[in-house]
Amino acid sequence: MSKHGKGKLGEVFERLVEVMERLRSPEGCEWDRAQTHESLKPYLIEEAYEVLNAIDSGDDEELKEELGDVLLQVIFHAQIAAERGAFDIKDVIEVLTEKLIRRHPHVFGDAQGYSYARWEEIKAKEKGQKKRTSIGDVNHALPGLSLARRVQENAAGVGFDWTRIEDVWSKVHEEIEELKNTKSYEEIEEELGDLIFAIVNLSRFLNVDPETAVRKATEKFIQRFEKMERLIEMDGKKLEELPLEVLDQYWELAKEQQESKE
Repeated sequence: MSKHGKGKLGEVFERLVEVMERLRSPEGCEWDRAQTHESLKPYLIEEAYEVLNAIDSGDDEELKEELGDVLLQVIFHAQIAAERGAFDIKDVIEVLTEKLIRRHPHVFGDAQGYSYARWEEIKAKEKGQKKRTSIGDVNHALPGLSLARRVQENAAGVGFDWTRIEDVWSKVHEEIEELKNTKSYEEIEEELGDLIFAIVNLSRFLNVDPETAVRKATEKFIQRFEKMERLIEMDGKKLEELPLEVLDQYWELAKEQQESKE
């Protein structure tokens, strides 16, 4: 086990569970006692995105803390379930452990090497489903870019995929041209969606996660915009009073200064 942390894993984890039990007890915290599976949904999503931010920051201390917050959500939901006699955290861990072993027969069994098709077949058997022949089991609650990538990965897993990245590039250019020639809102929405879907496919071939890429691009824009604002303020001017051509000059200056620090 890891040399980090104090105490044995079992003892540390048991203490965490006991703390949550105390918080939910009649002598515990009023806010914690009032929570339900439904009321906690926003926090689970929020904490997951906080982990993404911590990963992007490269700060291990921040990542450690945010992973703990996600773990808190798991413990919280398990405790609520235990109180209504459904399951407890031990059941959650056992189900996860068995699933990991079952889905990795090439590690814990006699299968030779990893197989995406076998992975999907095992998942289908677990859910009592017939073997899928196209996109498999997809969580439609995923963010759009992640959903698109997952669908494409599942289709590729059964052989329905481009064979050359050149063809993917061609598809992107094709969708751009189709978008240029649309007029109605409905057509624009459809063609723009097709273009984004094609770009997600390209990102998959380039081994880049599209969700991560667009988040980083957005963060870069925010940082550059804030830098531009500071430069304008240093010159005693107001951003909203400047014409676009002047703003473009400040933008390029902010870009140069930002890139010089990278």
